[in-house]
Amino acid sequence: MAEPIKNRRAEVPAPTPQNTPASNAPISSHAQQPGVASIKEEDLDRAAAASIFAQNPKLVQMIQGRLGSLVGRSSGYIESLPSVVRRRVAGLKGIQKDHSKLEAEFQEEVLQLEKKYFAKFTPLYEKRAAIVNGKEEPTEEQVKAGEDENEKDEAEAEAEKEEEKVTPETAELVKGIPEFWLSAMKNQISLAEMITDRDEAALRYLTDIRMEYLDKPGFRLIFEFAENEFFTNKTITKTYFYQNESGYGGDFIYDHAEGDKIDWKEGRDLTVRIESKKQRNKNTKQTRIVKKTVPTESFFNFFSPPKAPTDDDDNDAASDIEERLELDYQLGEDIKEKLIPRAIDWFTGEALAFEELDDLDDQEFDEDDDEDDLSEDRDDEEEESDDDDDGAKPKQEAQECKQS
Repeated sequence: MAEPIKNRRAEVPAPTPQNTPASNAPISSHAQQPGVASIKEEDLDRAAAASIFAQNPKLVQMIQGRLGSLVGRSSGYIESLPSVVRRRVAGLKGIQKDHSKLEAEFQEEVLQLEKKYFAKFTPLYEKRAAIVNGKEEPTEEQVKAGEDENEKDEAEAEAEKEEEKVTPETAELVKGIPEFWLSAMKNQISLAEMITDRDEAALRYLTDIRMEYLDKPGFRLIFEFAENEFFTNKTITKTYFYQNESGYGGDFIYDHAEGDKIDWKEGRDLTVRIESKKQRNKNTKQTRIVKKTVPTESFFNFFSPPKAPTDDDDNDAASDIEERLELDYQLGEDIKEKLIPRAIDWFTGEALAFEELDDLDDQEFDEDDDEDDLSEDRDDEEEESDDDDDGAKPKQEAQECKQS
């Protein structure tokens, strides 16, 4: 079992295992950095400072260590209060502890509620898997319910239904829904970025993606595969664990993930590639080809999650590891909370419309603000132009002001 992430300056709660985080997984030890507001930018030669820090990495580490030690340190104000006031402050802390206990109970009950409804979802997922893999056909009621959601007029839908009636003969020609999970994953942006052309050949054998809750806070993702020429595993799992103690606000704290070892068949490992290099003997001048196995990008690296940074890692290495840890956690949440519950919407691409809509809303909000700023700038320019007889000079000055 991997060790929990070390060197945290503050305990930052991860989202509960039943909720998808709105932002990156809060497992970075650099979530909050102290700052010194009294130092003005104009008083600091940033180029010189950057040069000094670049030449003295130990100085940077020392400064970060000093700043980190200041986090949570008392300013002395509480200690300066009269004893009767300090007693009241202690009483408020006691009340807050009771509040934290209730928050922890709330999160636990939410988790139990998630598990309760997950048990109700499971039969639906099983029916989906049976249809996808050609073990059974959907009922007329299910087909009708699905067609009612489409934006088609009734006559067109009826015509298509008559033409595409499923018979035992046609069902035998195409079994289930080919490449269902591969197509769904390629439409899910965060997953699509991980899938290489080489991976697709193996992911075509993916028959189902499931998840299950652990007895303690955490969850397991289960990828089921048909027999294939790449590996012998029938299932490949990845498990996300949370810490035993709840964080601030009662949330569960993400700890680490563990993945199954993939039993690759000879020469079929998609997580490595073969590099060939030509070497020449200095004495005989003969040449030879040397082949070396090196790691390469692959979706299947997902099952070998990064380990938490250690004290031996320098700042750059630790920062890189933490970014990969956050990405790894987010991918697990995306599969659990987005891909599995709405796989058909990702297969058809309909789920993308909702994600793009959210992005569009944010962009429109920002653009409106920009337009307001631009309109104010135009008004200012017009006022300056009206006040000055020479039109060119005021415009030039206004432009310079905008750039400053």
